[in-house]
Amino acid sequence: MSGEMAFVSCTVNSVTQEFHVRPEEMLIDVLRDRLALTGTKLSCDLGACGACTVLLDGKPVSSCATFAWQTDGMNVRTVEGLAAANGALDPVQQAFIENSAFQCGYCTPGMIMLARALLDRDPSPDRETIRVWMGANICRCTGYEMIIEAVEKAALIPLETGK
Repeated sequence: MSGEMAFVSCTVNSVTQEFHVRPEEMLIDVLRDRLALTGTKLSCDLGACGACTVLLDGKPVSSCATFAWQTDGMNVRTVEGLAAANGALDPVQQAFIENSAFQCGYCTPGMIMLARALLDRDPSPDRETIRVWMGANICRCTGYEMIIEAVEKAALIPLETGK
């Protein structure tokens, strides 16, 4: 992509969004600064920690390492887009609350999005699969045990279809 502005039309949390972006503009900046979706957190700014994880066409990506123009024609889902239209929390969100699977909470939105992607891919993952999958995101507070337990619990909760 050259130095000119790009027009992007994508769906963010089920809402069509259209905007112009600079070639170097990252998805996290559009989400946080333009769309006020501040649940997605910026930490390492290198795509290594997972705090900024969102789902792009259902696959987890680091929004700090994804150019905004790359989302043209795609579906972006952030932690704000998980709850059902009736307000019911996503099973992953509910399980994280019930299992106290967070301490400071900074990595939690990225962890929740990563867990959602896993359960969409494999609705009944075994403990080792969860451990390996969730190890892609860094949590400096919990030691992961409560996170793993929350994902196990979320796999047992029916997904609301009222989106």
